[in-house]
Amino acid sequence: MTASYDTAHDIPEVIDRREGPYGEVVLRRHGGLLQIIANGCFLMDTSDGRSERRLVDAALDALVGPDGPDGPDGLDGLDSPDGRTAPEVLIGGLGVGFSLAHAAADPRWGRITVVERERAVIDWHRSGPLAELSADALADPRTEIVEVDLVAHVHETSDTYDALCLDIDNGPGWTVTEGNESLYSRAGLAACARVLRPGGVLAVWSAAPAPDFARSLQNAGFQRVRTEEIPVARGVPDAVHLAVRPG
Repeated sequence: MTASYDTAHDIPEVIDRREGPYGEVVLRRHGGLLQIIANGCFLMDTSDGRSERRLVDAALDALVGPDGPDGPDGLDGLDSPDGRTAPEVLIGGLGVGFSLAHAAADPRWGRITVVERERAVIDWHRSGPLAELSADALADPRTEIVEVDLVAHVHETSDTYDALCLDIDNGPGWTVTEGNESLYSRAGLAACARVLRPGGVLAVWSAAPAPDFARSLQNAGFQRVRTEEIPVARGVPDAVHLAVRPG
């Protein structure tokens, strides 16, 4: 049956529209869902979030699980010169907040840093409709929001992390802006490895499995490269690509 769009419920309501440094970003409400649109391209909504949550969990599992770099003792095996015992994560992309909220709900994570380049998206979480998803996470003392382009951040920051979770595009082959393409190149992946501590985990969200990207991770020197598929309601599964920086 063809869907009908002749009722107010079926017509998306634009809540906010901003012109940012990378083009137009729009927050709209469609029925009970909130949606983010960038330059006319649908990015995400609040309908599910299981694969975004899995992005965070898969990174932590790779760090602390029985087959992870920390061995069978889990977090007790994570030692560092500064005495940290909880892994620290950098999340690339705030989006609708699923990844941040899920990380903050897990007490096993230490510092949680989120990089978001769009001021509008940050505002929607701090004082707008998306606060209903992220208010608790933003109030968590472990959380820090950094307004910067992730591509620039991985090249310039002096900070390092145990996990880097990327969700700034629809996948390595379907980027939001052309400038993001460099992140998935050999040089971009080297920059991602630079912000990871030895044994650190890179986790990359994708709207579909990307076999060529898995090979790119291997060619860039990452180890234990694998892909997890997450079923969705319809169409091809989402995917999380995982890789470990050598120790």
